[in-house]
Amino acid sequence: MSLTRAPHMLQRGEARLSSVLLLLLILSITWLLWSGLYKPLVVGLGVFSCVLSVYLAHRMGFFRHQALLGLLPRLPGYWIWLLREIIVSSIDVAKLILKPSLPISPTVVVLEAQAQTDVGQVILGNSITLSPGTVTLDLHEGKLLIHCLTNEGARELQKGEANRRAAALERK
Repeated sequence: MSLTRAPHMLQRGEARLSSVLLLLLILSITWLLWSGLYKPLVVGLGVFSCVLSVYLAHRMGFFRHQALLGLLPRLPGYWIWLLREIIVSSIDVAKLILKPSLPISPTVVVLEAQAQTDVGQVILGNSITLSPGTVTLDLHEGKLLIHCLTNEGARELQKGEANRRAAALERK
């Protein structure tokens, strides 16, 4: 199992050392910033969890998808947009719940993913599921089957903003 093969020769789970170190660096910095605790035991556990995460990612074939590392710089902007969407959706669902008449209109829609890669399609499906009031039921051959709590939520989803943003992640 070599860590230094050329990218076109990567087998399942194999990776370049630079890719492994980049992921380890990103995880470590993220952990340190979110943890805020710098006691030796806690830092040691953080290092262990980061190394374990990179090892598991390697075993699962994460590095086989070199495009994943290419989208990392674009993720923070996507996360900010997604967080805003989650907050707006949470408020909308809370309003629905608090109304005595509970005006829901459950519907299922099919959405054609604009993302071409499996990774992009999974990001879209997971983003939809993270937003309250919507659940991705199935993903098959680039088509997502989505349950929406309201017709308005379904129409908003079909406008395609989430689809466009998820597809933009995979573009170089």
